[in-house]
Amino acid sequence: MNIEERLLKGDKRACARLISLLENNDEKAVDIIKRQYHKTGNAYVIGVTGSPGSGKSTLTDRLTKELRAEGKKVGILAVDPTSPFSGGAILGDRIRMSDLALDKDVFIRSMGTRGYLGGVSKATWGAVKALDIYGCDYIFIETVGVGQSEVDIVKMADTVLMVMIPNMGDDIQAIKAGIMEIADVFAINKSDLDGADKTKLEIEMNLDLNEKSDYRPPVEKVSAIKNEDIDVLLQKVRDHENYLKETGKLHERRRRNLKVEIVQLVEEELLKMIMQKALEGDLLEELSHQVEKRTQDPYTAKEKIISLIRE
Repeated sequence: MNIEERLLKGDKRACARLISLLENNDEKAVDIIKRQYHKTGNAYVIGVTGSPGSGKSTLTDRLTKELRAEGKKVGILAVDPTSPFSGGAILGDRIRMSDLALDKDVFIRSMGTRGYLGGVSKATWGAVKALDIYGCDYIFIETVGVGQSEVDIVKMADTVLMVMIPNMGDDIQAIKAGIMEIADVFAINKSDLDGADKTKLEIEMNLDLNEKSDYRPPVEKVSAIKNEDIDVLLQKVRDHENYLKETGKLHERRRRNLKVEIVQLVEEELLKMIMQKALEGDLLEELSHQVEKRTQDPYTAKEKIISLIRE
């Protein structure tokens, strides 16, 4: 059987192979997604984001075990910083979820960002579709945890879970900077530490100031390492899922995200076409040399490159 047939039969290795092909921009993988796209849209996507060290991986591990206890099939895409040498993910969340990796109904994949800013990998869009076709009920996307650029997760996830810890200056900075506006559910992890109540109060106060809709994000204190109140947190995620479905906002959210994805795919293809033209005959090299010597400005250089695809 080929990859596509094996994927439809729930073969974990076939799913892994398809994601690898997608990461390498292989047209065969894109063709499989095109043919099987009608099978997508069934998995519920949960984005897990927050500062480095907040315990996102451990929390994802605990939430997955709760879902597995219900018989749900779960996919986990853990996006990590990329190695500058191999192009692969450096941290490898599968090490931190080694017991889950043995579960036949849990798929875990560490994905390198490959220089893509925004806390997620460019190939994550395709990987979500692959896991959807594979038959996952829930898909977790755990972001890099790089601070202000984490907002891209809202373009992929149905529910965004923001993970914070007590007494962390970055958390308070995040409140001020507005990154928390993307969150649908807040989890204060390591809540056995001093300052958990203070952090919860600060988030609640911020929500009071910025409340703009009929849905108010819940703020839950949990301890992933001690496995405390994980079931309560999962129920809050489920409450948001039910809210989106009952109000019709799930369709609105997914339609908005699909618009973003289509635009991004067009941008990527246009950039590829433009750069291929610009690199022919060393035009880019010539223009950059002129800009350096101040005989040309960068704006005119840009116009000359873009004009290549109009010819």
